[in-house]
Amino acid sequence: MTAPRSFLLTLLLTLLALPAWADRQQDPALGKFLAKTLKEAPCFEDEFEKKVWLAAMEPKLLKLVKDQKERGEILHHVFCEARRLQLPPGLVMAVIDVESRFDRWAVSSAGAVGLMQVMPFWPNQLGMTNAELVRTPQNVRMGCTILKFYLDREKGDYTKALARYNGSVGRRNYADLVLVRLANRWQYH
Repeated sequence: MTAPRSFLLTLLLTLLALPAWADRQQDPALGKFLAKTLKEAPCFEDEFEKKVWLAAMEPKLLKLVKDQKERGEILHHVFCEARRLQLPPGLVMAVIDVESRFDRWAVSSAGAVGLMQVMPFWPNQLGMTNAELVRTPQNVRMGCTILKFYLDREKGDYTKALARYNGSVGRRNYADLVLVRLANRWQYH
């Protein structure tokens, strides 16, 4: 390999190793919170609770996710992670709807990946792999944990927490979009 080609390859590899510019979620306290809370927890209290959740949400999700197995996996993990973190499961569904339209392969222009559009530096900081970003259980777990962190930080203020989640602090567009989706499509009591 010639010197210029070697230099270009080294430069390219160095640039790829740099953190993304759109890393607004990169917060040391959030990293500690993620590591601490990424543990298994019980999900549905009983079969009835599970059937009620599925009956309420599956018909709405059917329009967006055609594969029955994938639909079931999304609904299961959204409910379980929401319960684990004491989040409204409808809010999580609204965030996913706005972020990725339930496409686990979605990648944003900022480099965020998966259903909940998690930035790719998080798996590495948590001892996970970037491949886990497109896996429903891991993506929903990381995304819900990030959302919970911001809700706690903003003392339950959905608008401010959603703006932080999206990296749009000080602007309402994203939060308003999520809250309208929650009210019109994903509300769950």
